[in-house]
Amino acid sequence: MDKQLKPRLRILLGADIAIGPGKADLLDAVARSGSIAAAAREMGMSYRRAWLLVDTMNRSFRTPLVETAKGGTSGGGARVTEFGLDVLSRYRAMELTAAAAVAAEMREFTKLLAT
Repeated sequence: MDKQLKPRLRILLGADIAIGPGKADLLDAVARSGSIAAAAREMGMSYRRAWLLVDTMNRSFRTPLVETAKGGTSGGGARVTEFGLDVLSRYRAMELTAAAAVAAEMREFTKLLAT
């Protein structure tokens, strides 16, 4: 079995994870689909779990990362705000920087793992 090893960056705000790999992936999915429900389905999680993750992100930052519209005849939906896209872009850049910074150590660490 081919196992890919990589460091995972999480930004903590107190006890909450303001953003991490899963929340970043959720933001990407909401941006693609325009819906928290569709993003949840795409990621194989419940709507409630996705909504709670979005709520945590929105509470963790100065302004919301995701805005929602109520359902009805127009259908509702969600969108990642410009601020949310900026946060996502900066988070993805930090992921790359962190991975590059520990690449040599990860190669050596990999030798210690059972594969």
